[in-house]
Order: sequence, then structure tokens, then C-alpha cells
Amino acid sequence: MEIEKEIKTRLLEKMDLTHFEIKDFTGRHLNHKLHEGGFHLEAVIVSEVFNDKSLVERHRVVYNAMGSLMNHEIHALSMKTLTPKEWEK
Repeated sequence: MEIEKEIKTRLLEKMDLTHFEIKDFTGRHLNHKLHEGGFHLEAVIVSEVFNDKSLVERHRVVYNAMGSLMNHEIHALSMKTLTPKEWEK
């Protein structure tokens, strides 16, 4: 999936990744009245960069890495942002 490669590339520019996975749920939203295009994604992102950061701060790091992708290519991004210790549990 091309969008997965682009997201991973952008994340790697901002952080080391311990684990990364993404699922595409775009197909579930094609007939929704408010759907205006763009991917509907769910991601699990594990990185040391999230240590000592609140959930909001973690999401800001990810959104900062996504940059302009959030304007058109990605319509919705649900994410779990975990430290390696949290991921082990």
C-alpha cells in the first residue's frame, strides 16, 4: 500500500520506530454521506519518542510527521501511540 510507505517514511524522519502497523478501513466509508475522499486508517506506532509524553503530545508528534497528508490524502487517522514498554505489555 503506497500510503503506508509514505506514512512510514514520514514517521522515520521524526522518530525511530520499534513497531509500526497500519490498517486501511477506507472501504467501510465509501457510501457514507459525509465521505469526501481520503483514506480512513488505523495505526499502531511504537517508539521511544513517546516516553514521558501525554497522549495529546504523542498525537501531535504523529500529526506533525504527517504534515500535508492530513489535508487531502488522509481523511481519518485513528492511532495507538505506545512506548516500547507499553507495547511489551
